[in-house]
Amino acid sequence: MQHVTFPTDDRRILAGDVYLPEGSDENGSYPAIAVAHPGGAVKEQAAGLYASRLAERGFIALAFDASYQGESGGEPRFMEDPYARVEDVRAAVDYLQSLDHVDAERIGALGMCAGGGYAVNATMTDHRIKALTTVSMFNTGSSFRRGWFGLDPDSAFVATLEQAAKQRTAEAQGAETFLAPYVPTEVDEIAIRDLRDAHEYYLTERAQHPNAQNKFVFARSASKIAGFDAFHLVEDLLTQPLLIVAGSEASTLWYSTELYSRARSNKKLLLVQGSAHMDLYDVPEYMNKAIAEIASFFTEHLVG
Repeated sequence: MQHVTFPTDDRRILAGDVYLPEGSDENGSYPAIAVAHPGGAVKEQAAGLYASRLAERGFIALAFDASYQGESGGEPRFMEDPYARVEDVRAAVDYLQSLDHVDAERIGALGMCAGGGYAVNATMTDHRIKALTTVSMFNTGSSFRRGWFGLDPDSAFVATLEQAAKQRTAEAQGAETFLAPYVPTEVDEIAIRDLRDAHEYYLTERAQHPNAQNKFVFARSASKIAGFDAFHLVEDLLTQPLLIVAGSEASTLWYSTELYSRARSNKKLLLVQGSAHMDLYDVPEYMNKAIAEIASFFTEHLVG
């Protein structure tokens, strides 16, 4: 694994880890995968784990920290900007294409959770990405507008935007920036399973990392997330082969089924039976099934 940095179009510097196949030849030509991490995560967690497993199967894989997060640049820190994150995926492709031992015509993208939505949006208009996989897909804009289960009325998010507007005004007048928690800091037995699992994954020894600090800039992030839709124009613009991997028990499954129903390209939906959202991040029983299918998919469409 090699630690690297590379720029975005608007000159933020992103930090990434490049995972290389064992015994790879610098004079060789390899297929490559850009791996986008979940919201609130960093490259050292699930994205890095998937990147390393893909490298074991002969791919060069780049896991990178999103703008404003982890070791990547951008101010204010901890902002969740969907538009910047889509551009981050394109910047990762830029970097992979710059490597002599990457075949520029054989680059794919893999996005996890919110990173899945961002990877979908980037792939729609970046045809350098030849194949796309999502894992535990999450559309941040839809969640903001429609709620965790997609059942909230469209008007429910207006109150949040009003709160964000008041907070931004206060901050512009000197108030301290409000940093909201990304996942619940406390959970009980009646909490949604995926949220209990998120707490365990990010806030315990299971996968806790000092660069994933479980916070985001509320006012500025909310105004950017509210109008974002990862699937806008997906019926018309997504033409690349698509593999959607989701847990059969995930409360976020509806994002994956919505994408599957709308996409018109060569597509496949893999339901990993018994898995919830976070199980696909690192639980071997479920993750191994996902990795095997993903490696086969990228081999078919990037190697041939």
